[in-house]
Amino acid sequence: MNRYPLWKNLLILAALLAGLIYTLPNFYGESPAVQILPLRSSMKADAALLGRVEDALKTASLNVEMVALDGNSIKARFADTDVQLKAKDILKAQLGDDYVVALNLLPRSPQWLTSLHALPMYLGLDLRGGVHFLLQVDMKAALDKALEAATGDIRSALREENIAYAGVVRDGNRLLVKFRDDESRSKAEEQLKQRFSDYELTAKDQAGELLLQATLKPTAEHRIQESAVQQNLLTLRNRVNELGVAEPVIQQQGADRVVVQLPGVQDTARAKDILGRTATLEVRMVDDEHQIGAGGVAPFGTEMFKDREGNTLLVKKQVMLTGERINDAQPGFDNRNNEPAVHINLDGVGARKFKEATRENVGKRMAIILFEKGKGEIITAPVIREEIGGGRVQISGKMSTEEAQDTSLLLRAGALAAPMEIVEERTVGPSLGADNIARGFNSTKIGFIMIAVFMAAYYMIFGTISVLALAANLLLLVALLSMLQATLTLPGMAGIALTLGMAIDSNVLINERIREELRNGMSPQAAINAGYDSAFATIVDSNITNLIAGVALFLFGSGPIKGFAVVLCLGILTSMFSSVLVSRAIANLVYGRRARLTSISIG
Repeated sequence: MNRYPLWKNLLILAALLAGLIYTLPNFYGESPAVQILPLRSSMKADAALLGRVEDALKTASLNVEMVALDGNSIKARFADTDVQLKAKDILKAQLGDDYVVALNLLPRSPQWLTSLHALPMYLGLDLRGGVHFLLQVDMKAALDKALEAATGDIRSALREENIAYAGVVRDGNRLLVKFRDDESRSKAEEQLKQRFSDYELTAKDQAGELLLQATLKPTAEHRIQESAVQQNLLTLRNRVNELGVAEPVIQQQGADRVVVQLPGVQDTARAKDILGRTATLEVRMVDDEHQIGAGGVAPFGTEMFKDREGNTLLVKKQVMLTGERINDAQPGFDNRNNEPAVHINLDGVGARKFKEATRENVGKRMAIILFEKGKGEIITAPVIREEIGGGRVQISGKMSTEEAQDTSLLLRAGALAAPMEIVEERTVGPSLGADNIARGFNSTKIGFIMIAVFMAAYYMIFGTISVLALAANLLLLVALLSMLQATLTLPGMAGIALTLGMAIDSNVLINERIREELRNGMSPQAAINAGYDSAFATIVDSNITNLIAGVALFLFGSGPIKGFAVVLCLGILTSMFSSVLVSRAIANLVYGRRARLTSISIG
């Protein structure tokens, strides 16, 4: 009556064994390490770089526990922090400015666990320590920038078409173009509709003036604001590399806010400086006529810059165009050969300057250089095939779709698309993080012990079975969080403690149903069977209502609330498995094989 088939027992055993394996890495702790990441997206961490790192550490006679290639980075693990700091200085000197050498922590898990992808959970900022910023993007400034650019573009477009106009002025979020006659206004409306699809054009007469009103469409306004946030996100990610943070968190929160979490960073002033730093973009001509002089000296009137592949190019000092004239850059495809390309839109002044530059330099190479902290890097250096007018520029040539997307983002993200203000700032020290871990662990441990004592005292053997099922629930929950590589925060630890209290409710319900059946005169074996069967529907109903609340928290919450919701939802699923299947499997092992069972220990 109370026996599981062999396959079900094996399934439960396999689940518990998998839970144990994926929980183990969390008990080994972490070792100080150094992580080497390429500074530019075009560079990759490979076996050659791994060899350079190993040789540098071997030459310095540093004791290294492990050096391995991990994705697009190389990680080296050491026994103590003194060796870690020495290794960072040595690798920084050996590898130069092309790589970020960051301090990190790596798990001490054995290799056989790592080979099974059994990794510990990440620790959040409140547990590891670091700096937290909440920044708000100035959406009005982003729209102002777009409207100012459009004002210049309209003037240039009307001049190119030889359409007479009396002026272009801005009135709030509207642009007003003044004309002296209806014919000119009609011609202008026809031309501007073709070039400025993001604007709604309306002809109107006001105070004796002939006006053409251009109003930004709501969809275009939303796209400009969303693009500003995305550009700022990319710029912040590029700048955070300078801080040497191995696992930063930079994500959008709401429509106009950005969360930046820098674990391990305690220098708030330096973090502020780097996050608020500006960058510029310049377009210059490549000098293919001269060669780099002896000793690596650039000829007069030129400068040397490296491109994304590490090649050195000579570039003329004269600046043809700056990034301030770029309105937009989007990835796309070349219409002629369908290869990935980047499409750039320039404002009116930029379009005129670019047209003149390309007309005078057909057949020559033009370099687009990104400057940050006084250092320039050539993003691309295409050959000018023909004169390019109209303010629309295409960059193409042997690039993948991903590279085209990265290049377009870099062209837009040389500087912040819109100003950002720090609306919240928080610093968590490493000692406070360690104290938070200890408090969270102790609260969970004390809660578990108190529940175990109560259940064993009140329900005797069945209370002990419930405690074992609760331990299996905790094991499976930690294993799932580790498998998902979830970030554990203080709210997450609170969710684990709450899950323990919620999970034991199911076993209390089962035990009370068994007691009730025994009081009604049912035999012990039949009471056990009826108790589990009758309680199952109630357990499912109560857990589904809790799961709905957890899903709602995850969908509509943000930050710590989402972390709490993830732990809560996973805890509900594991508690249903452990309280019903695991506890019954144990009860079956204890009482199920007794053919003539006369009594059970249930208090």
